[in-house]
Amino acid sequence: MPSEERRRVSDLDTLKAIGHPLRLKLYRALHIKRTATASQLADQVDEAVSLVSYHLRKLADHGLIEPAARQGADGRERWWQPSSRGLTFSDEDFDDAPDRAAVYAAAGRMSFDQHVELYRAHQDSRHTWDTEWRGASWSAENLLRLTAGELAALGREMGALIDRYEEAGRAREEAGDTEGRESVALHTYGFPFRP
Repeated sequence: MPSEERRRVSDLDTLKAIGHPLRLKLYRALHIKRTATASQLADQVDEAVSLVSYHLRKLADHGLIEPAARQGADGRERWWQPSSRGLTFSDEDFDDAPDRAAVYAAAGRMSFDQHVELYRAHQDSRHTWDTEWRGASWSAENLLRLTAGELAALGREMGALIDRYEEAGRAREEAGDTEGRESVALHTYGFPFRP
């Protein structure tokens, strides 16, 4: 059974496992679907089932995903689910050596590139969504003057707000309220910069 907590990835081997582009895509797809087979995920990421199966096993080796209860009539298919509510990463876990910091930075850039790819795909297909979804979609850039403590507090408050919406949406969906429900990407970043 998946943990209701987010898992903090703090070891280099696990970071390398999730830092593979296809594995991160598979993890995200599985997180949205909650449970899926390699065949279902292969269709979603447009890769061969054997390749997807291999990468799912690698994610499982690091405890990022786990076997799920069997579903459907075909008992031969292996079902997977995320092993936690999500993942968190912290710079402080990888800043003790240059090689660890480099892997952390590379994984962060790769993840960001996938965020950009997803947003570009949305922009390219915006016209296919109805008016209600186009009106509900938003993007914003906020440039603030904060202390490190204020930024950390803002991140915690935003995380708590997102958690409330995620929990409420999951509960409604599990109760059968699926009408009009779609997967939604929400990417937030908070970082210092010098103009």
